[in-house]
Amino acid sequence: MSAAAHGNFSKGKRLVIFGCGYVGATVARIAVARGLQVTALTRNVAKADALRSDGVGEVIVGDLAGNAWHERIEGGADYVLNCVSSGGGGIEGYRRSYLEGMTSVVAWLRTRGGAGAAVYTSSTSVYPQDGGATVDENAPTGGEERAQVLVATERTLLDAEDAAAARVVLRLAGIYGAGRHHLLEQVRAGEAAGRPDYHLNLVHRDDIAAAVWAVWGAGPGAHIFNVADDGAATKGEIVTWLAERIGVAVPVFSGVPAGGRRAVTPDRIIANGKLKAERGWRASCPTFREGYEKILSL
Repeated sequence: MSAAAHGNFSKGKRLVIFGCGYVGATVARIAVARGLQVTALTRNVAKADALRSDGVGEVIVGDLAGNAWHERIEGGADYVLNCVSSGGGGIEGYRRSYLEGMTSVVAWLRTRGGAGAAVYTSSTSVYPQDGGATVDENAPTGGEERAQVLVATERTLLDAEDAAAARVVLRLAGIYGAGRHHLLEQVRAGEAAGRPDYHLNLVHRDDIAAAVWAVWGAGPGAHIFNVADDGAATKGEIVTWLAERIGVAVPVFSGVPAGGRRAVTPDRIIANGKLKAERGWRASCPTFREGYEKILSL
């Protein structure tokens, strides 16, 4: 079912968004426009003010991993979205933001009567595959410690049958969009992280929001979907196009990870066929070209 069609029967429903930042705020704006009652939780005061300005009716500032917010947010949600991001602080901060945060959400759902559908935005970094492999939702997961935390977070929701009828994990490829275009800045600076021959899997923020809407009606049970564009482009191809598009020299590649990352992202192609086939999702930015044109036109 298309996002537009889903919006027709969503009016008047209640949506609770946890970790309402870059992706969550986009979903919240769409929900407000479609007539949903929206409650949002964020740990950032400035983001809370922005959400209120966007018309979100109830905004709570709090730490998702704790339980102080449990009494401040009523139950009875039709839809729940957990799209929290890492709060920093190394692996312990990672575990607190993701695994402890999801544990808190599930506990709240259980004591508040559950929800019709709960969605969690995970990451394709749960996949360890390399060597140019094509990776679908049946591929093995795991690997380094951060990936293990994300897998455990996914399972916390997927196994919680008493917390939500539909439990959906969206594994997101590299997120970019308005205000988040690190690769473009690297091109402008003349040096790109990583290797040019590795595939770079991307998905525009607006297409992530569309995927969230597409899976609300996935039906009872546990579901996992990859969310990536159709591009399957190498990083060298993307960087060369960007350099030509903005009129700068093609940058050199450092061969090392981008700042703050422990390793270069493995070379693989994330398959998005399941989300298309089962939920009718299509990317409005099917390749990096459409997505970066949107950014450059702002």
